[in-house]
Amino acid sequence: MTAKQKILIVDDDSNIAELIALYLTKECFETRIVNDGEAAIREFQSFHPDLILLDLMLPGMDGYQVCREIRHISNVPIIMLSAKTDTFDKVLGLELGADDYMIKPFDSKELVARVRAVLRRFQVKTAVSGSEEKCVRYPDLTINLTNYSVTYMGKQVDMPPKELELLYFLAASPNQVFTREQLLDHIWGYEYIGDTRTVDVHIKRLREKIKDHPRWSLSTVWGIGYKFEVKSK
Repeated sequence: MTAKQKILIVDDDSNIAELIALYLTKECFETRIVNDGEAAIREFQSFHPDLILLDLMLPGMDGYQVCREIRHISNVPIIMLSAKTDTFDKVLGLELGADDYMIKPFDSKELVARVRAVLRRFQVKTAVSGSEEKCVRYPDLTINLTNYSVTYMGKQVDMPPKELELLYFLAASPNQVFTREQLLDHIWGYEYIGDTRTVDVHIKRLREKIKDHPRWSLSTVWGIGYKFEVKSK
């Protein structure tokens, strides 16, 4: 018998948490509920979930802090849950390494669909990483998607998973122009309607860490999107 995939639900509203657990249990997931950030860290280390549903507004350690702490030790998929609708909050969550962001209240069927989609993408990524190295190299820049590392000018550069995936995706298709909508779809797995600022913010962060090189650059194609431009010698 195939083992059930495990979902850790982190929400200080017990009614919402139990309702989510009910939806997921009906879909044959194993669930566990905690109500604060510190408990989430402890339970993550003992429960070993396949995915975390993480509320942002938690007592003590908030969801952003929990996400940051978990990203130091694991790439486990995280879906943030919040009543906050501002683009800033979504972008911040994604920058910290969340794989998805859902606004409360949400439809139960959409929640289950998002959980399955994120798990599916993570499993594909893990399978590919285990079978072959995914790495692109340019002068003074190496982006390794297998072990999620970036080396720039001989030094390791720390960056959240989505930043690294965006950089790798662009660099793996040099000189090809991608629209913001295409980048959202490829990196986040679905489209944020009207939230293309997510891409702009990630590109800005990348440019702060990875400066243009005489042989390559992260280029803006005005009115369209972005490309990783490789220049002739």
